[in-house]
Amino acid sequence: MADSPVELPGRLAILPFRNKVLLPGAIVRIRCTNPSSVKLVEQELWQKEEKGLIGVLPVRDLEAGAVGSLLSPGVGSDSGEGSSKAGVSPVETSKQDTKNGKEPIHWHSKGVAARALHLSRGVEKPSGRVTYIVVLEGLCRFSVQELSTRGSYHVARVSRLDMTKTELEQAEQDPDLIALSRQFKATAMELISVLEQSILVAEKITQKVEGQLSKSQKEFLLRQQMRAIKEELGDNDDDEDDVVALERKMQNAGMPANIWKHAQRELRRLRKMQPQQPGYSSSRAYLELLADLPWQKVSEERELDLRAAKESLDWDHYGLTKVKQRIIEYLAVRKLKPDARGPVLCFVGPPGVGKTSLASSIAKALNRKFIRISLGGVKDEADIRGHRRTYIGSMPGRLIDGLKRVSVSNPVMLLDEIDKTGSDVRGDPASALLEVLDPEQNKTFNDHYLNVPFDLSKVIFVATANRMQPIPPPLLDRMEVIELPGYTPEEKLKIAMKHLIPRVLEQHGLSSAYLQIPEAMVKLIIERYTREAGVRNLERNLAALARAAAVKVAEQANTLRLGKEIQPITTTLLDSRLADGGEVEMEVIPMGHDISNTYENPSPMIVDEAMLEKVLGPPRFDDREAADRVASPGVSVGLVWTSFGGEVQFVEATAMVGKGDLHLTGQLGDVIKESAQLALTWVRARAADLNLSPTSDINLLESRDIHIHFPAGAVPKDGPSAGVTLVTSLVSLFSNRKVRADTAMTGEMTLRGLVLPVGGVKDKVLAAHRYGIKRVILPERNLKDLTEVPSPILSGMEILLVKRIEEVLDHAFEDGCPLRLRSKL
Repeated sequence: MADSPVELPGRLAILPFRNKVLLPGAIVRIRCTNPSSVKLVEQELWQKEEKGLIGVLPVRDLEAGAVGSLLSPGVGSDSGEGSSKAGVSPVETSKQDTKNGKEPIHWHSKGVAARALHLSRGVEKPSGRVTYIVVLEGLCRFSVQELSTRGSYHVARVSRLDMTKTELEQAEQDPDLIALSRQFKATAMELISVLEQSILVAEKITQKVEGQLSKSQKEFLLRQQMRAIKEELGDNDDDEDDVVALERKMQNAGMPANIWKHAQRELRRLRKMQPQQPGYSSSRAYLELLADLPWQKVSEERELDLRAAKESLDWDHYGLTKVKQRIIEYLAVRKLKPDARGPVLCFVGPPGVGKTSLASSIAKALNRKFIRISLGGVKDEADIRGHRRTYIGSMPGRLIDGLKRVSVSNPVMLLDEIDKTGSDVRGDPASALLEVLDPEQNKTFNDHYLNVPFDLSKVIFVATANRMQPIPPPLLDRMEVIELPGYTPEEKLKIAMKHLIPRVLEQHGLSSAYLQIPEAMVKLIIERYTREAGVRNLERNLAALARAAAVKVAEQANTLRLGKEIQPITTTLLDSRLADGGEVEMEVIPMGHDISNTYENPSPMIVDEAMLEKVLGPPRFDDREAADRVASPGVSVGLVWTSFGGEVQFVEATAMVGKGDLHLTGQLGDVIKESAQLALTWVRARAADLNLSPTSDINLLESRDIHIHFPAGAVPKDGPSAGVTLVTSLVSLFSNRKVRADTAMTGEMTLRGLVLPVGGVKDKVLAAHRYGIKRVILPERNLKDLTEVPSPILSGMEILLVKRIEEVLDHAFEDGCPLRLRSKL
């Protein structure tokens, strides 16, 4: 019996002991694995601040094995079999289990109340099953009056069972007990005699077991004393409690078995350290990262509705028909085979055409979280793979950190500006991305900081770039490139009216009741104030108009704010907005007049050309620029492609006294310099045929130098597509004839005069259309690329397809370029 009386409650939760008995005063350590026993420990002991008592009731089940496992000598095991409410006799069968087809349970009517001295929680890997290890101390016996169920475990109405002195004397004189005692003594003597023959082994085992038990008990008691001391001192920053909470968090993280083993080793190392030690904070930060990572947590994907996805794409993005169709195809494959390893989509196009928002739309259609990783300017491999933990201030790479922030292992991850990564002595981030984007390798992605493999195969990667050329070929090979060309003026107009203007008004606290921008004014902004492939500058100009309107509305609000002692006055809204420095007309309003509606419903400000010039300044572009630039011989109009889309590039050539040298300016690359040399060589070789010299043996460069300049010298330029433009400029210079102002051209040339195809045809044609150019000369082999150009653009332009340079010259000059000899070299 217990030394001190124990207050026994009327009802106790019952933990079954199968073929084992817990006696008052005894201490046992059991491992609970059965679901019902786990539930009992969780609700009655683990989740309660003050641990109560539970009842331990023996169960006799000779045919079935024990559910729990014996952890040390004299240790019981859990059972957790369920039964219904039933009266209890000395040995009785649970009727409900017989009805449910379960093995019947034979309950004893007497048990022992126990309290928990220690609790620890574990998670079995890889099944994820929760288990508890409980140290119980028997307190007093009880008798079961009534047994019932509470959820999945049992509770009993009990009464204390204390033996009187007479009952103890009768028990001591019981013949059966006396015989059993004698038999126990005899068996014990036999056991001692056997053990004496192997004293050394038994002693080592006993010393080892007792040493472990005494050490763990000592640590437990010391920790309890330390906790009590800190509570008395009011010190609530209990590091041990924090470590326990961290361990619990790690147990619930769902780590794979090998990583859980690694985490436990790190946790044991952390327990041995003091918080003041230098490595304590870094070790703890590492364990918190392991606990925070989504090892198994994923976003639940809803069933894909392709029609709804298409409607969402059409609502969010105007035009881009080919791109949206490819996204729908991608989503259709995901619907038919959710675990399919789809390609890594790479959206390539100029700024402001909707690359990032398309990636966001994919995440929205899949009901997945979206995260953006910016790679622009990244030169350190550690940004991708993380730093090694040996460095001070080390941290995980951007990918692992991003997954920690979204808390799921299957987001849509946007690798933005993938073409702008660099490399230096710290490594090459583009090479590190090879492992990330390879579905055969990213299942075991190894971050240097994490130092354990992490599965990235569930992540949907989407990349964006302005140009393909800077992307290394091995990395480009792992992605499917989808090009997003620039918008046409008509598309920009629709985007502005449908998306940009409502968004700008909302961002500036306005509505159509305050500011109205007619479609004609938006068209003027597109034509005269912006020449871009995207719509960012267009949105900035619309925002400038909104800011001007916001100033007027705010001033009107100040004018209408009335004092209590001041006669209310107001100004005419239209005059206050449009009159700049003019007289203000005042009118007296009676005291009973309600002026709130005057501010809430003002006359809207309607943008006109005068307001455009006042807010945005004079027009930046006009349709006469090309005509003004080619007003003299030696100037031709070319079409080039840049990271910002298509652009019109003028080429200027002039001659001067010299030694026959060629001078090139305009921040040119090696390829375009070679194209200039090639163009000059071809013109010199065909000078007689082009009527540039009377005979072929006359040197065009005799006593003179040639200078070719590409304006906008601050912008780097390179590429072979200016070959035909250079030839046209040189022929114009030597023949003293002007090139047609309404004609632009693009195409690579060979030394024999063939015109080869080039890229970016749609962007170049759109650039010509923005500049008001009506005729475009293209290589004949680029005919297939014209299908991407919108029909309204093609219908308003003349497309001239050529095979040779001579055909280019025929189209470039007003009266053609008659050749003296049409033989082909």
